[in-house]
Amino acid sequence: MSVRWLPVPDGLVGQRIDVALARMTGLSRSRVGTMCTEGRVRLDGVDVDKSARLETGAMIEVDLPDPRPAEPVATPVAGLALLYEDDDIVVVDKPAGVAAHPSVGWEGPDVLGALKAMHVRVATSGAAERQGIVSRLDVGTSGVMIVAKGERAYSVLKRAFREHTVDKVYHALVQGHLDPSSGTIDAPIGRHPGREWKMAIIDGGRESITHYDVIEVMPRACLVEVHLETGRTHQIRVHMAAVGHPCVGDATYGADPALSEQTGLARQWLHATELSINHPLTGERMTFRSEYPADLVHALDVLRLP
Repeated sequence: MSVRWLPVPDGLVGQRIDVALARMTGLSRSRVGTMCTEGRVRLDGVDVDKSARLETGAMIEVDLPDPRPAEPVATPVAGLALLYEDDDIVVVDKPAGVAAHPSVGWEGPDVLGALKAMHVRVATSGAAERQGIVSRLDVGTSGVMIVAKGERAYSVLKRAFREHTVDKVYHALVQGHLDPSSGTIDAPIGRHPGREWKMAIIDGGRESITHYDVIEVMPRACLVEVHLETGRTHQIRVHMAAVGHPCVGDATYGADPALSEQTGLARQWLHATELSINHPLTGERMTFRSEYPADLVHALDVLRLP
């Protein structure tokens, strides 16, 4: 743990301290809130609640967690399974609650740490904390994820994702009924201007294209198959929320909390069901699939009831 003193920037005067510190440190807002509760955040020497507002000239004193090591730490992860492995790639079935790689502010398990615990080597290409990662899934999204084991495989797969030759199929349970039942959402996505941990549709954002087809209709929701033409952070979650149909359980993007409670979901109903690639060395077309985990199956059962 290390203590840092941070003067309040003019641009953050009037903001809640949890919002401001999240932007200043890269930690999540919920993490900063917990730190406030634990007495690790002070304003002009006085412990403060997370909702305290910042004033001009104030000084924030915060006990920050020590940075995580640059390399992943070997950490076994229950429920993480290997769907496929050869000398060049490893394909995992990632549970929810697991990050793709270590990052500042994240203290939970990650895929690279789990692979290290399994003695699975990965490519050394990429930043130290995310070597071998060619495409990520959100912490709260489960399903198929691929990691490169060799340097050539890393380079070829990165290019394949960039050129959209990888077919990524997701299933999402969204609130209400999409109309039309098949369509394309083409809207640019970038960082939310007021909330660093969120994404939003904004002018000047990166091109983002989502194709969807409704595959099952329920009284209060519908199950949707989604094909991503691009792969932006939170893309499906942002696009579905933007058209008025957020993923069930997705509190960050406006899901109905009563529906989340009824289904028992503690995360968004979003699952990477299928990934098709050309093998980076042989060129063989390969498809990997993941079944729904228990929490998503339970939510479906609840919402299928009349």
